[in-house]
Amino acid sequence: MRYSPEAGPPPITVRERMSQSALPALVRAEIEGADLNTWLRANKDLVDGLAHRAGAVLLRGFAVHGAAGFRTVMDVLSDRVLEYGERSSPRTKISAGVYTSTEYPADQYIQLHNEQSYTTDWPVRIVFCCELPPTSGGRTPLADSRRVLTRLRPRTVAKFENLGVRYVRNYLPGIGLSWQEAFQTDRKAEVDAYCAEADIVAEWVDGGHLRTHQVRPAVRVHPFTGERSWFNHAAFFHITSLPSEVSAGLLEVLPEEDLPHNTYYGDGSAIADTTLAEIRAALDEETTAFEWRQGDVLVVENMITAHAREPFKGPRRILAAMADPISEVPPR
Repeated sequence: MRYSPEAGPPPITVRERMSQSALPALVRAEIEGADLNTWLRANKDLVDGLAHRAGAVLLRGFAVHGAAGFRTVMDVLSDRVLEYGERSSPRTKISAGVYTSTEYPADQYIQLHNEQSYTTDWPVRIVFCCELPPTSGGRTPLADSRRVLTRLRPRTVAKFENLGVRYVRNYLPGIGLSWQEAFQTDRKAEVDAYCAEADIVAEWVDGGHLRTHQVRPAVRVHPFTGERSWFNHAAFFHITSLPSEVSAGLLEVLPEEDLPHNTYYGDGSAIADTTLAEIRAALDEETTAFEWRQGDVLVVENMITAHAREPFKGPRRILAAMADPISEVPPR
């Protein structure tokens, strides 16, 4: 049965939990073809409340008409949709504020992370839309960052809160994104200006290779719920997050200071392997996932929930948009 507007509001099922896990909450249209924008305009507060409590909301069974339709959904959800700046992963821009999800090879697992937690201008919310689910795999694992924080030892959290996380990045030809792609300019002066404004130390090594350092908090407080969460890329950007053969290969040809990505405590000291293992174990223990269906829209409260991507087979097209930025430049 397809939905007809003349029949009145579509029957909707709302569940605080999709399964035994609290992630994600589920809002499902029970009749095919219900317009998501119309429902959202009347129920945005409901979605916001679910997102704040559960950390993510899956909107399923509604009619979403491609990338253009997804962009109109974003207009209902937020009046502040972001462009993708200070890039760390390859994406293709579809329209204003709408991108493909990270374009890593299909056989690679993208580890759990909170979008752009290494910046001073991060999105409170990231939203995904499934245009085409893969033949197999390709789920988007989720983990509650509030609960991850409580799983870590108090002394681990205290050290990170005291020192912060130092992100070191090198923009090397042929390895990862170029600085031109990451900063969306081919002018070094514009990069220098951006870095100065964003509290990033930028160094042009040998006149062309860009190296950046930035120190950011490991724990942040959600602006609406007041809850503390583990919000950083400390494990995700560490060299040990790469497959062992990849990290070993990089270290054979590059000194540590030239690695494309690496993380340290804020004072530059090394993060112990045991600490990284502790962080990854806490993330693993909180991880849940669901199978994508065409037309699914997933609203992720970015400061509450980390997301990832499983390997997959067959074509997969998941769109992404970021909204509701928070700007916070650390004191100098």
